[in-house]
Formats: sequence, structure tokens, C-alpha cells
Amino acid sequence: MTLPASPLQSYYAARAAEYDKVYLKPERQSDLRAVESWLPSVFRGSTVLEVACGTGYWTQFIAPAAAHVVAIDSSSETLAIARSRVTRGRASFHVGDAYDLPPRLGTFDAAFAGFWFSHVPKAERHGFLGGLAALLVPGARVVLLDNLYVAGSSSRITETDADGNTYQTRSLEDGSTHRVLKNFPSEAELQASLGDLGTSSRLRTWAHYWAFEYAATGPRALRRE
Repeated sequence: MTLPASPLQSYYAARAAEYDKVYLKPERQSDLRAVESWLPSVFRGSTVLEVACGTGYWTQFIAPAAAHVVAIDSSSETLAIARSRVTRGRASFHVGDAYDLPPRLGTFDAAFAGFWFSHVPKAERHGFLGGLAALLVPGARVVLLDNLYVAGSSSRITETDADGNTYQTRSLEDGSTHRVLKNFPSEAELQASLGDLGTSSRLRTWAHYWAFEYAATGPRALRRE
């Protein structure tokens, strides 16, 4: 499957080899250990769809506890790293489009997206969650994990567009610079994006991260689309 390269996809393909350096920031270590310990308990025994898995940093913690993980990402470069860090048989990896999840992936009783929702334009948030719902059984547990904006730790916001989406200018080791959409949604925005696609929602926060959990209402929630 060949996908047209978006600016975000091109950025993460170029960043693949250095992506995990973001997990080395000293001020984030306590939070990371807490999240790494918590996530396996959420997905224990579940069949998990992981969207935008990147280098598999979070897959490596989820897969040992889950029944199985099916992970997709648009970048073959990051997927190559992801495959290398997860025991064969615990997860399968596929090149795929988060906005067009194919039914052939199967049906799942859990889903996870780590550090992806912040890259979804505001106008496309509900649509993305609706597409995800189409592959989930009613009651499936969903976790969206992402960054809080913390001055001095987060890259600064350099631009805001007419729709309120915010952007960062990021530099890579090869000297290239990239304009990257990076939103920091409030709890109210998360609830509004979810709409009728989930119930029993809860927002967890750490010093640098947030996790939005909910129970999916399943494909029937797509009746209006």
C-alpha cells in the first residue's frame, strides 16, 4: 500500500532514527515511568489496535500484556524500528492511514493512539475518532496519550492558523526545519471531539502528559455520517 506523503509523514520519516531522543528529556523521566507502568494494566488481555505507532516505543509496553496488538503507521521507516523492539508474535505492524483504517485489520476490544491526536487538525478530530470507532466493539477501551504544553520543555508555538490549530518549527540533526501541526487540546475540546462516540470518559494528567480514556459506543455511533 503506497500512501501519498504528507508534510507530517515526511517529517517523521526523516526523524525516525532520532525520534526516541524525545524520551530522554530528564524532566520527563518520572512521568514516563508512571505511564509505562500504567498502560499494560489498561490493555491486559485485550486485542488492541494501535494507531500511529511510530517507532513502537509504547507498543513495547502494551504488547506483553495484551492478547495481541495490531499497529499501523504511515512511515515504513518508523515501522522498521517498531518491529525490532517487539517480540515476534506479540504484535503485527502495517503501513496504513490513520484517517482511513481498513476493515481488513479486524475488530478490536481496545485501541491506543500515543502522541498522535495532537497532530490531528481540529476540524478532523471527530472524523478520526469516528473512523476508529468503526473497528471497535461496543465498550472497547480507548486511550489517547499525548503532551501537555510545558514551557521550557515543549517546543514553543510559532504559528496559529485561522482554525486555531497551532504549529511548532522543529529542526532535525540533518539541519532541516519542519513546520509541524501540534495542538494541545483542553478537556472540553476532547469531550467535544468525542461526541456520541464514547462514554465513561476520563482525563488523567501527569506533569508533562495527559491520557484521555473512554469506552467506545461502537460502529453504530456512525449512523449520522
